[in-house]
Amino acid sequence: MSRFFSKGDTDSESSSSDEEELYSDEEEEEENNDSDEEDSDDDDDDDSDSSSDSDGPRTGANRFMKDAGSESDSDSDGEDRKVVKSAKDKRFEELEGIIKNIDNGKKINDWGVISTEFDKLNQKVSKGFQGGKTPKIYIQAIADLEDFMNETLAKQKVSTKKMTATNARGLNAVKQRIKKNNKDFQKDIDEYREDKGGFLLESDEEEVPAPKVKKTKTATGIPVLALDDDDEGFSTVGKGGRTLQFTPESILKHLRTIMESRGKKNTDRGEQIKIMEKLYDVAITPYQRIRVLLTLISTRFDLSTGAQTYMSQEQWNSAEKELGNLLKELEANPEIVVLENAEEWEDDEKAPIINPGDKFKVPGSVVSFVERLDDELNRSLQQIDPHTAEYIERLSDEGALYNNIVRTLIYVETARKDKSIDLSQDNLNRIISRRLDHAYFKPATVVKILEENCWKALPEDLDSAITPRNKVSDAISLINVLCNYLYINSDGILRARAMLSQIYFLALHDTYYKARDMMLMSHLQENIASFDVHSQILFNRTLVQVGLCAFRAGLVYEAQSTLQEICGSGRQKELLAQGVMIQRYNQVSPEQERLERQRQLPFHMHINLELLECVYLTCSMLLEIPLLAQTGSSPDIKKRVISKTYRRMLEYHERQIFTGPPENTRDHVMQASKALAAGEWKKATEFIHSIKIWELMAKPDTIKAMLSEQIQEEGLRTYLFTYAPFYDTLAVSTLSSMFELSDRKVAAIVSKMISHEELMAALDQVNSSIIFRKGVELSRLQSLALTLSDKASGLIESNERTLETRTQGTANAFERQGGRGGRAGRGGNRGRGGGGRGGGAPRQAGGTQFTGGALGAAIRG
Repeated sequence: MSRFFSKGDTDSESSSSDEEELYSDEEEEEENNDSDEEDSDDDDDDDSDSSSDSDGPRTGANRFMKDAGSESDSDSDGEDRKVVKSAKDKRFEELEGIIKNIDNGKKINDWGVISTEFDKLNQKVSKGFQGGKTPKIYIQAIADLEDFMNETLAKQKVSTKKMTATNARGLNAVKQRIKKNNKDFQKDIDEYREDKGGFLLESDEEEVPAPKVKKTKTATGIPVLALDDDDEGFSTVGKGGRTLQFTPESILKHLRTIMESRGKKNTDRGEQIKIMEKLYDVAITPYQRIRVLLTLISTRFDLSTGAQTYMSQEQWNSAEKELGNLLKELEANPEIVVLENAEEWEDDEKAPIINPGDKFKVPGSVVSFVERLDDELNRSLQQIDPHTAEYIERLSDEGALYNNIVRTLIYVETARKDKSIDLSQDNLNRIISRRLDHAYFKPATVVKILEENCWKALPEDLDSAITPRNKVSDAISLINVLCNYLYINSDGILRARAMLSQIYFLALHDTYYKARDMMLMSHLQENIASFDVHSQILFNRTLVQVGLCAFRAGLVYEAQSTLQEICGSGRQKELLAQGVMIQRYNQVSPEQERLERQRQLPFHMHINLELLECVYLTCSMLLEIPLLAQTGSSPDIKKRVISKTYRRMLEYHERQIFTGPPENTRDHVMQASKALAAGEWKKATEFIHSIKIWELMAKPDTIKAMLSEQIQEEGLRTYLFTYAPFYDTLAVSTLSSMFELSDRKVAAIVSKMISHEELMAALDQVNSSIIFRKGVELSRLQSLALTLSDKASGLIESNERTLETRTQGTANAFERQGGRGGRAGRGGNRGRGGGGRGGGAPRQAGGTQFTGGALGAAIRG
């Protein structure tokens, strides 16, 4: 081979040696073989050159050429200096460098450096020695580091000198990591500590490399899917590239690894779920199955961590079935109890031995799982479009969730009967509250069907002591039993929510007086502002439902006063959590908007806002129109406003130049109001009856008949208020024929108006007539003068309030320059003494000397 090509080969060899670390073990062996062959070729060339040089002196043109022998010698010297190292040697050198840094950190007690280098060391070993034997120097380093850490901790306990913050953080980090890390190498560490010298003298034997695996980003120690040599496609490999073997003995170890990886970056939760499903298949003991199910359900919930995301229906159904399997295992094995405050079993090598009659406690919370399932279902219903088939399909899962709620309730009841199990009352209260939340807003027939399907799905040997299988027959008694239990055994928010739920249910089923009495006796309206937002939303919903119940019962005044607080604000959507209001002038932060959207109720729990507005406006019309007629005919009566919202709508409607036929609910009510004020009660009745929203209420014909009667009565009152000044006497029969009411009803209405001093008249029962009394009739000028005086007195009162606010109650607010006077000067001292207009001080140019006193100073300031 010529020297030119020989030199080129050495250059490529040196450049390729820098990239050897990226190759696998098989590629490294091939490279090493190639480099050996090339080295042997170079040696052969050198030998031939040297032999040719030693043949004799050069003659001819050779004597004028450069000395090739000297050049060969210099090249061979350069090649001796360039040492080609294998990837394995480089990795060992890196390990030795890191271990040396750790030793230096030990000498100066710098735990920050030790912590950093310890992490580097673990990364190098996990990446560089996959599939091979663990280096002895690494075992020596971690064993010595653990011993040094224990010595440092022992010294720190007796030492009065405290560590620096950096050192303390580094020591704590190493303490947490080294225990987990050394578990995997405990056998080698024990061998090293038994015979340190002999352990290091043994040679590091290379194991047969594992099949080539597809590299994926995963956290340390988390199993990944990788291609194997078999024809089936995929197999599961773990740390070190070794194929994972799922056996009953290794279940607890795998669970420990998965639990430690929770919350870490690059953790493939989907792969963890697949592994745990395999572990559940190979589990043979009830304890193993319960442990796997507890971890599996928790991992499924980890899939939806953000507030904007929700569990897919497939994952939710899987979690629901696994929760059912968990409850079956716990029911079949009463010696195993799941408790929140139980201690974790630390020994992963062997399962615990449960003696007969003993109770073994496993850490976990079945109640929390049920609550999370419920929350995930609500979250998905919030996000899904309610007008699609997907929403209906998703809503059908509520039946399975309700079954699990009842089953969990029975399990918690049974567990609480055993005195040796310290299960808190709060768990039972929480699960009963969840059951109540799924029933209080539904009609009785729906609740009855839900209960029947639930008890059919549960095993026959299961029964509840609180709500027995056959004794709670109807929905009313079920709600009553659940609420009474919470009244006795809970306090605070849960008790208040139970009371609101029962009031809502009673109002929904037309039991107005009982619902009203419970609402008043609860006194929740006094301290509801101190409750959480969800409880305030439930209070608003209950208040609205009570108002609708009063309307269905024909109690117009009670309905209007109850709905006034919610409907009068114009924020029904926001207060009932049925939508986010777009606020024009208020800046809402994204965080506030996100929280507002999280509070929204699913669509099937909504109260129809159009129906609510229709009821409120109709009640306001029946109360406001007679009141407007009364104040219009009697100016001496102080004006009173029942509904400002209705008044604004009515004023806006009256300002319209042209009003077409009514199109929506609001237009119908405004047109009916106009007709009622004019005495056309039949036309008003037609407008109200033509509103189609009444069909959404139960028994719409009864509602329309009640409204017709109310409109007739209020039409009569409006007519009497409007036209009383123009009558001396009026026959009852005339009014009866005009408004199609019985004489007895007309007499009752007129008597009530007279007794309340709304009408200045007397009822002649002999002649069946009304005799009107003529009071002081005011002229138009006198009426305007009275109105002006009222406005002037109101202006004076507002000025005095403004003065009090600006001066903060300071005396002598009207003090004048040069003397005292103010409003007291009006009584007869005007113009005399120190408080008169003269006052002794020179008048200012331009007229009055009054400066406004404290009020003027406050305004000028």
